[in-house]
Amino acid sequence: MIRKTLALLLLGLFAAPLWAADCSTTIEGNDAMQFNQKTIQVPKACKQFTVTLTHTGKLPKASMGHNWVLGTAADEPGIIADGMKAGADQNYVKPGDTRVITHSKLVGSGESDTVTVPVAKLKAGENYAYFCTFPGHAALMKGTLTLAP
Repeated sequence: MIRKTLALLLLGLFAAPLWAADCSTTIEGNDAMQFNQKTIQVPKACKQFTVTLTHTGKLPKASMGHNWVLGTAADEPGIIADGMKAGADQNYVKPGDTRVITHSKLVGSGESDTVTVPVAKLKAGENYAYFCTFPGHAALMKGTLTLAP
């Protein structure tokens, strides 16, 4: 009886991580203006989803900075245009822009930043886009984010 109980307990301890939702990801941005992921699927079971942006290139943020900005696909062009006007001091994100769900700071070579996506703000079936708003980067540095069923 004790062996059976111990075996069930150990099985439960080792199996639990298999059932847990993965509520985080790391995205790399490089000097070729590329993210290493083009899609992110956020499990609905997560209350918050964490994204860590890491700059894997060699260039400084003044010449090849990257950020990670999340909004709806429909809002992407306006967020980018207003971000360029905001400038580097504002991480190329318009202060108080309600279209932006979350965004990282601007990072350069070897730097990283972590942001949290409040999953309750995401809607099933909505088209979300993530992109870098450093001038000219969004043409290549973009991807889609979806809420998993």
